[in-house]
Amino acid sequence: MKIRKVPPPGDYPPEEGHYLRGNDLSPVAVVIILTYPYDNIPPDIENLVRVGVETGAALSGTLQTENIGIEKMICNLVANPNIRYLVLAGPESPGHLTGDALIKLFKNGIDEKKKIIDAKAPTPYLFNIPFEMVERLRKQVSLINLLNEGHPDIIRKAVYSCYQEKPTRFRDYTLYDPGAYPEDAICRKITWRVTRPELEPKSEEEKKQVEKLKSIMEKIKRRVEERKKSKEGRT
Repeated sequence: MKIRKVPPPGDYPPEEGHYLRGNDLSPVAVVIILTYPYDNIPPDIENLVRVGVETGAALSGTLQTENIGIEKMICNLVANPNIRYLVLAGPESPGHLTGDALIKLFKNGIDEKKKIIDAKAPTPYLFNIPFEMVERLRKQVSLINLLNEGHPDIIRKAVYSCYQEKPTRFRDYTLYDPGAYPEDAICRKITWRVTRPELEPKSEEEKKQVEKLKSIMEKIKRRVEERKKSKEGRT
């Protein structure tokens, strides 16, 4: 039986980032956790990214943060219905705990506050994308967890197994190319409503305090304006 494939939208991938674009019809993408600044990426991490795309991945790149980084990755994955697997590899980030956040996202999703449920990361909030994109990711894409591993041969084997026509064993996974997800691509850019997730209020009490502070600041601003106009009227 012929495997169903679809051409991705013309503006795919919608988000820029530190990744390489490979075969658009491939069923797998690769993400390597990055614990270094983007201007100082170690050669072994760059090599893992290249291995992913050279072995046949649709996209292969790095992921640094547990919020905006994951949001941008989601935008690019759900924009291509052919992508059905995401291979996660590389060393966990001791600060951001990005790998754990990604694993928990696939396992648990997000709550009503857009927090990744049970994630250990400091700020695992996905404020800039709608709930539907998160759920689409979890329906369309399956995670292959190789966190804290980074041998090129392991990446090659994982990617290779994903695009086989017949079910292929890779560790505890049974992998094969199921064809494109049977719904249209969701191809959108991040809305950028929140650029500093760590500064956003995380509870109703914090939100009330922020609103109260804004109200006080507005009152002060109005009083200053009124005094200014009053002085101008007397001159």
